[in-house]
Amino acid sequence: MSKSIIVGSTLAVFGLGGLAFGAWQVQQAPQGPQFADITAVTPVTETVSTPREVCENVQVTRQAPTRDPHSILGSAAGAVVGGLVGNQIGGGSGRKIATVAGAIGGGFAGREVQRRVEAGQTYTTTEQRCHTVNDTREKTLGYDVAWEYDGVRQVARLEQAPDGERVLIEQGQPQWDVVRGAPDKS
Repeated sequence: MSKSIIVGSTLAVFGLGGLAFGAWQVQQAPQGPQFADITAVTPVTETVSTPREVCENVQVTRQAPTRDPHSILGSAAGAVVGGLVGNQIGGGSGRKIATVAGAIGGGFAGREVQRRVEAGQTYTTTEQRCHTVNDTREKTLGYDVAWEYDGVRQVARLEQAPDGERVLIEQGQPQWDVVRGAPDKS
């Protein structure tokens, strides 16, 4: 074999080996940071109901208490007036009957007049009335965040919504403390 073929072959082997080693080094070289695209952020909420008591003062009209529950005063006054009126009618024993009948009728009439007068006697007072009201509000439990990395879509629940559109990926896991805006178009 000629010396130039051996030298050329040796150089070719070393050259190809160097190219292969260089390509391997490029593959092993650390790549730039990897980011996943955040595709959706959905708040997770629940409705919370809190009862509370609401009180207000209202004007209430009440019937005044009766001073004479058996209507004795009205009956007595009616009997006296009825007896006097009955006494004016007729003469002799008819007068006595008219007086008694007038007293009985006047007693009943006096009792009814007293009851009606007392029923119309009212007073107004202020009372406190209370009832329960339920206050409702939406409470945010967290955020379901969807992201896509290397063609795979995943979802995680976070306490706070991410501020950007991309999340740093290290060893296949999102680093939620490193969220960035949209990728540079340069």
